[in-house]
Amino acid sequence: MPTTATPQPGAPVDPYRAYHFKLLINGITNGHFTEVSGLEVHIPSVTYKEAGNERIRAVPGQAEYAPVTLHFGLTQSRELWDWVNAAAKGTVSRRNVSVVLLDPAGTTEVLRWNMINAWPTRWRGAHLNTLAQEIAIEALTLAYEGLELESGSAAAPTSA
Repeated sequence: MPTTATPQPGAPVDPYRAYHFKLLINGITNGHFTEVSGLEVHIPSVTYKEAGNERIRAVPGQAEYAPVTLHFGLTQSRELWDWVNAAAKGTVSRRNVSVVLLDPAGTTEVLRWNMINAWPTRWRGAHLNTLAQEIAIEALTLAYEGLELESGSAAAPTSA
């Protein structure tokens, strides 16, 4: 495995490209996704008044994870629809979902966001239009209980 030199402080580093990624559900590549949006962690500030004086203090509150929306091309595969449909009927199947960012060549994993215990909360069907010559894109929104970030395919996860 090639080693990557750690850049010196202050040295310019090219940012990763946002167009080479794949999605894994329970460790298996699933579909061809065109967009992933909403990866977010929010740690609210909880304020309280200190006893005996007028000082207002703040402490970190419970971490909150924003829903993530996945956009993907409509195909014959029913796997994602069946997952949503089961949840709509009351059988929620929680799965570990990973967004894997690849290098510019699209071959080597550089980062991975692991959404822990994700389940579908919304599905939006493709916009159909006889005048457009576009790919039919569906959207699936997931809620999840935790988020981990891994650097490359061999790094240990870090929890948020």
